[in-house]
Amino acid sequence: MNNSKKQLNSWSIRKILIGLAIAIIIVASVLGGAISDRLFGYKILDRFFPREAGQLGPLITRQRILTEESVVIDVAEKVSPSVVTVRIAIEESLISPFGVELTPFGFTLPQNQGEPKKVEQDIGSGFIISQEGLIVTNKHVVSNLQAEYKVITNNDQAYNVQKIYRDPVNDLAILKIEAKGLTPIEMGDSDQLKVGQFVVAIGTALGEFRHTVTTGVVSGLGRGITAGSPYEGYVEQLDNVIQTDAAINPGNSGGPLLNSAGQVIGINVAVGAGENIGFAIPINVIKEAIDNFNQTGQFARPFLGVRYQMIDQDLALMNEVPQGAYVVEVVADSAAAKAGIETGDIITDFDGQPVREEEGGLAKLINSKKIGDQVNLKIWRNREESDLKVTLEESNQ
Repeated sequence: MNNSKKQLNSWSIRKILIGLAIAIIIVASVLGGAISDRLFGYKILDRFFPREAGQLGPLITRQRILTEESVVIDVAEKVSPSVVTVRIAIEESLISPFGVELTPFGFTLPQNQGEPKKVEQDIGSGFIISQEGLIVTNKHVVSNLQAEYKVITNNDQAYNVQKIYRDPVNDLAILKIEAKGLTPIEMGDSDQLKVGQFVVAIGTALGEFRHTVTTGVVSGLGRGITAGSPYEGYVEQLDNVIQTDAAINPGNSGGPLLNSAGQVIGINVAVGAGENIGFAIPINVIKEAIDNFNQTGQFARPFLGVRYQMIDQDLALMNEVPQGAYVVEVVADSAAAKAGIETGDIITDFDGQPVREEEGGLAKLINSKKIGDQVNLKIWRNREESDLKVTLEESNQ
């Protein structure tokens, strides 16, 4: 009995000593931190106990903002030498719509009325893909066949465009300038993109502000849009594009959409769809076109020969028609015309694959084939479905 009491007392004493030791350590730590703070400015305890309520949240937020700023700054510095402005030069006749001009002294007849004058304007963006002067931009940026074009680098060096190669399938063009030692952009992989991924866009916003940098995220993938240029009055249906909330304005067209590593993952397309909505053609589509161009010197791509509008599930249900590609126009003497496709047809199936907007649309299916391939099409016409065979040809555009 006495032994049990002795053991119990011994254990109680140990607990008391351990408690005192812990208390001494805590007090010493607090006092040491306070003394260090006062004498040396060491705010050790701030890591664990912010001085003001709610201070830890802003600290984390500031850290995140600083990290994002560093990424954007690094991307801009890395890529800016590879981004260019595309300028158009065109003859215009400066004629007053009323035949008179308003001057500080009243109305007078205009001088040199009707005489043409060469007008230059920044209209788009692009990026360098080779040291020898190959530039990628949108086809609609350089769609005027009568105009002359120039490329302006980030150091304000101007180059006349010697040749323009326009892709008949995608809103894509390659410009050739006489230059050496340029800085090509680094290509990324658009197949690895995820919704929510951070992106950076660089371009000549509104045809006025060169090398404008905007940021955002990937808002959606596999979208279908109608692309165009307010300067050129040109529109084109594009499928399987990237949607982003990074600001992309007229003049940004043709510029790069970049990931946080400074790799281009898309080519920007300005469509004026609305606030916080921009689009870009996936870079992997462009890489295929560039590889083909490097091998052949031209955009030799399979071409069906239709302009179309994609019909999604909601639109199909509303109009009691099947999903697919609604044919708006058939190009004369094209593969589609020879196969018997007509305006108003709906292409519902392409060589065994359903034509769906969410899966990349008709363009993606055509791009998966080669020139000379024969494919089976299912056509919905006059509320009846029929089969057609078509041999894909090279575009004569």
